[in-house]
Amino acid sequence: MWAYIFGVLWGLGGLTFGLTMRYLGMSLGMAVALGYTAAFGTLMPPIFRGTFASEVLGTHSGQIIIVGVGICLFGIVFAGAAGMSKEREMSEEQKRASIKEFDLKKGLLVATFSGVMSACFAYGLAAGDPVKELTIRHGTPPLWQGLPVLVVVLLGGFTTNFIWCAILNVRNRTGGQYFSSRGPQHQKQSAELERITESPSEKKIGILAGSESTRAPMLSNYLFSALAGTTWYMQFFFYTMGETQMGRYKFSSWTLHMASIMIFSTLWGIALREWNGTGRRTKMLVAASLLVLIASTVVVGYGNYLGVAAAQTRSSLARWTLWQRATGEVTNGPKLKLLLFGGTFY
Repeated sequence: MWAYIFGVLWGLGGLTFGLTMRYLGMSLGMAVALGYTAAFGTLMPPIFRGTFASEVLGTHSGQIIIVGVGICLFGIVFAGAAGMSKEREMSEEQKRASIKEFDLKKGLLVATFSGVMSACFAYGLAAGDPVKELTIRHGTPPLWQGLPVLVVVLLGGFTTNFIWCAILNVRNRTGGQYFSSRGPQHQKQSAELERITESPSEKKIGILAGSESTRAPMLSNYLFSALAGTTWYMQFFFYTMGETQMGRYKFSSWTLHMASIMIFSTLWGIALREWNGTGRRTKMLVAASLLVLIASTVVVGYGNYLGVAAAQTRSSLARWTLWQRATGEVTNGPKLKLLLFGGTFY
């Protein structure tokens, strides 16, 4: 139930994510929205499970991961500073040339809402832990345990989008466009044709010619939409696989996922020339945000590595103690010689 509810809330974040791109562009919009998603999505799951104090704040590796999350937020600050610097440097004409509806204040508000709501996807995955236990109990390999949870969470997101799209289709009377290759302009032209008598044939021919140009390429639209949906889904397909390999600090995988998206979206924004016309200071801030975000992935990864190594060490110590008890051999003091290599005691 909670996995589904969080999926519904995540759908709200998805609905407003497009507005973030509309008002801020790809570089800044992705950085701000996904920055919030990274921070909230990383920290809330262990809080939801009640393990934040013991497993995160109470361990060295957990503290390093928190530092990595903080560095990620610092990268957001650089991205926001770059956006404000861009707004000061560029004229309205230049802003509209790169992003037609650029609006920093409105965009930041929408990005904040979208980012916080989008983090609910991570909450949904955390709430789906009982589903993962069930699927493993029934023989599913651990690597694929997260896929059944995706069905539930994505169903929640589908519910939100389906309801909102249905409302817009009814309000705008556009439901027929799913099946017709003729756009709204053709409907106006058809109504005008009905008012035209047979006499002004040239005008009628002109309208008919114009109506042909409004036909939408339905097959390619559906194919590209399906390709986009499949490609987009694959991020979560591989994410759930990677999460199973992250050990006890699997919540940190969300930061790696979001930071990677921000890094590559910023690079795409540069490739699409969204920062053309800005000064050296703004471009330096964009570069700084990229470097800081990359650093955050390194720090989080290192913290997770320490957590896995510590878990292996504890497991090795436990096996050593059990061996001593089973054999009756107790070795203490200078006689105890242990070789620690790769987290294993010999």
